[in-house]
Amino acid sequence: MGKIRVGMGFDVHPLEEGRDMFLGGVKLVSLKGAVGHSDADVLIHAICDALLGAADLRDIGFHFSNTDDRWKGMDSKFFLQEVTRLLTEQGWKIGNVDCTVCSEKPKINPYIPQMKKVMAPLMQIEEGDVSIKATTSEKLGFVGREEGITAYAVALITKD
Repeated sequence: MGKIRVGMGFDVHPLEEGRDMFLGGVKLVSLKGAVGHSDADVLIHAICDALLGAADLRDIGFHFSNTDDRWKGMDSKFFLQEVTRLLTEQGWKIGNVDCTVCSEKPKINPYIPQMKKVMAPLMQIEEGDVSIKATTSEKLGFVGREEGITAYAVALITKD
């Protein structure tokens, strides 16, 4: 049996009216969108951190700094593809990811199949190896007041 590692990722972004909402590489229909240096895709950012952490390769901010103009407005699918490449170069293979998005609006569940279809190939895994769950914060805190959105991710990676 080879090496097995797990990593955990978390991301948060404020929400603002009139901005596009990207989640899991998919553009959602929403009155508010996340604010960030790139496209502010909290789900992909949390997954990247989980994968990088599992491989002991630091975090997304280390590789794609929010002070670097190269990443301004960048599609986060690029980050996920690059993180996968970094892991592959180190001999790691992604086993699965399990994610939770916490947001009051918009409803995430209708978009989950499309998110899985978009992200799985970027990580070189099957759609069934990408679990995405959605929840609210029951109107509590900044998420409940619709001021922000959060995502959590756990990733398993293996090496022969």
